[in-house]
Amino acid sequence: MGKRLIVQRRGRGSSIFRSQPHKRIAAARYPAPSESIVHGIVEDILHEPGRGAPLAHVRLENGESYYHVAVDSLYVGQRISFGDKAPLERGNVLPLGSVPSGTFVCNVERRPGDGGKLVRSSGSYATVVAHLQQGTTLKLPSKKNIEIGDLCRATIGVIAGGGRLEKPFLRAGERRAKLRAKGQRYPIVKGISMVAASHPHGGGRHKRSMKPTSVSRNAPPGQKVGMIAPKRTGRRKK
Repeated sequence: MGKRLIVQRRGRGSSIFRSQPHKRIAAARYPAPSESIVHGIVEDILHEPGRGAPLAHVRLENGESYYHVAVDSLYVGQRISFGDKAPLERGNVLPLGSVPSGTFVCNVERRPGDGGKLVRSSGSYATVVAHLQQGTTLKLPSKKNIEIGDLCRATIGVIAGGGRLEKPFLRAGERRAKLRAKGQRYPIVKGISMVAASHPHGGGRHKRSMKPTSVSRNAPPGQKVGMIAPKRTGRRKK
């Protein structure tokens, strides 16, 4: 008799698959937009478990404080500015309509006032390509170009922590600790390495699945393994 699959046990309240939100510091969001230039000072640079990039704690001149993703070369005590008239310096936050073409930006808002949604991982940046009538064209780290409104804010510079993934994991426990902070399971055993009672892909002498590995998007847990609702299967037609 087999046991429940990982996809069946996940989400049932077990601490194995639960993230650790009590270790989180705060959400990385811009403060509310302001019509005038607002200045702030970086009070501290912190590490949050489960987040690859460091967090910067910024206190504004009006007494408000917030956290946002730190850019490269940011230091404690640095003075940063917000607003469309802010200088084009690393760490300042400006609307995309005020950023010249060719500038590296990060922590970009998808819609004005949402606090920053795009380009937030360590070492990543987007490039301002052009300013059009309908908005600003950005080149994302995936090399894809998108159009965003001119009122959406972004930080000048590159996200800190570049090269983080270049260091190898010398011990399996280090990788497990990294994924544990995100609520992910490690190690992950292949389905074809299991017996037929423990996984739909298990069983058989040959290391291959004896049935199709693509399943429906609406398949129940226990059957929903492998390629979930793929766009295509098999060899690509020429």
